[in-house]
Amino acid sequence: MTLRALPREEWRGLEAEHRARADGLSAAHRDRRARRETHPVEDFLWTYYSVAPGELRRWHPGAGMLLEGGAAEYGTRRYYRSIEDRDAALDPQSYAARRGGTVDYVERLLSATLERTPRYGCFGLHEWAMVYRMTPEQLRHTALPLRIGHEATDRVVEQNPISCTHFDAYRFFTPEAAPLNALRPSRETQPEMEQSACLHAGMDVYKWAAKLGPIVPGDLLLDAFELARDIREVDMRASPYDVGSFGLAAIPVETAAGKREYARLQRGFAERGDALRFRVLEAIGSFRSLLRSP
Repeated sequence: MTLRALPREEWRGLEAEHRARADGLSAAHRDRRARRETHPVEDFLWTYYSVAPGELRRWHPGAGMLLEGGAAEYGTRRYYRSIEDRDAALDPQSYAARRGGTVDYVERLLSATLERTPRYGCFGLHEWAMVYRMTPEQLRHTALPLRIGHEATDRVVEQNPISCTHFDAYRFFTPEAAPLNALRPSRETQPEMEQSACLHAGMDVYKWAAKLGPIVPGDLLLDAFELARDIREVDMRASPYDVGSFGLAAIPVETAAGKREYARLQRGFAERGDALRFRVLEAIGSFRSLLRSP
């Protein structure tokens, strides 16, 4: 594979644009952290995915790109190599030696997700199953009240079919709610069950882009973050928690109208998520072409 050369002025501009965009995306979180404040909706993106603001602003050109005049800035970085003490590019061999298994898994998972028919019948009830028969003291978000109360929330779980396909949501179901799920997702079966209508699978595109680090272009990482942010907001709006104090209107999935609204938003997220999955797979393809090059 022939490397595509980026003139120094061009890649420095892309790097600066990435950092400015990333700083804008993390500004509210950094301000809250300085004041030691929490946000039960937005903090999820910084705690569950464990990507710090400094990591988010770290720009990568992606596999197959050559940074002209970039040896000083990138040539000594992990998974990069200096070329003739002047330019820099990804070192595919060193990356494959340490991260090849991750690349294989993400490629398998995202490819399978794209091939599977989306399922639009879950209506976000995974969040309700996570609080089923809990006392107020047991709730994960103790600062947020349940929008329709504990007893009514439990009835929603009992009176609606639960069909969660995502292991990292299912594993947080309460012990009483887990048997009510029509499926039994596990870590081992994740590639066989993941489907693009799942909001958590859509948020996880950001996780996979972040895990692949330097083979993923910076703009793709930030696009995936923005999708995860938008999905997280809807996930909490459709949850049993009352998030009105954060300026978020509820999506009452316990009603027919709320279910229709949730499914409509799901379709948009599935389309956005699939577009990002294709881009991540393209980045993996570029990486594999580099490995095959002499």
